Amino acid sequence: MLLFRAFSINKGMMKMNFTQLDYHWFQLINQFGSTLPILNPIMRLLASYAEYVFYIGIVIYWFTRHDGKRRMVAESLLSACVAVSFSGLLAHFFYRDRPFVTHNVIQLISHPANASFPSDHAIGAFVIATSIWIHHRKDGKLWLVLAAGIAFSRIWTGVHYPSDVIAGAVIGITAAVLINQVFRRSSLALKWLTKFIYWYEAVESRIWRRNEAPQSSVNKL
Repeated sequence: MLLFRAFSINKGMMKMNFTQLDYHWFQLINQFGSTLPILNPIMRLLASYAEYVFYIGIVIYWFTRHDGKRRMVAESLLSACVAVSFSGLLAHFFYRDRPFVTHNVIQLISHPANASFPSDHAIGAFVIATSIWIHHRKDGKLWLVLAAGIAFSRIWTGVHYPSDVIAGAVIGITAAVLINQVFRRSSLALKWLTKFIYWYEAVESRIWRRNEAPQSSVNKL
């Protein structure tokens, strides 16, 4: 009984220390909004609108009409669905208030007072960036830098704790890697993905004909 009580007390102290450390790092970053106000417009832009760059990028990659890039896009969208679904479960069972709800912070963007953990912005950015990096290392590095910028800006602007965006990044990266491994290791999964792309291209070709030989390596199944 004494050992159990000691374990419970120690566990509570570890949780308290982690929470305090998380808030400490939040304060260090969030205070830049006051000490470096010249960067606030950039941080607002990253925190509120940079995610749309990922959406536009995915659309552009898809309409290059290259099979490899279309597989990459399909993987990234499936990975995003898995990651966001998992995020919803975490937010439900481990609800956490936003920093501006609990503390006096420098809040630079408006945001509803919903669940703070984990960061869906970080999840969305990192899941797409990682999917791109897996298939195209050079492009992927740039997307990962932008994803990191979005995650950092969410702390700077006062709407997330560091652990929120770190958890979001981990979830996004993990989902992208796992989904990619599914298609690498499962011939059945790859077969159905290939069929989907082929069926889509069969419809697309009736609307938008290619002017040159198809780049797609998809075989009719």
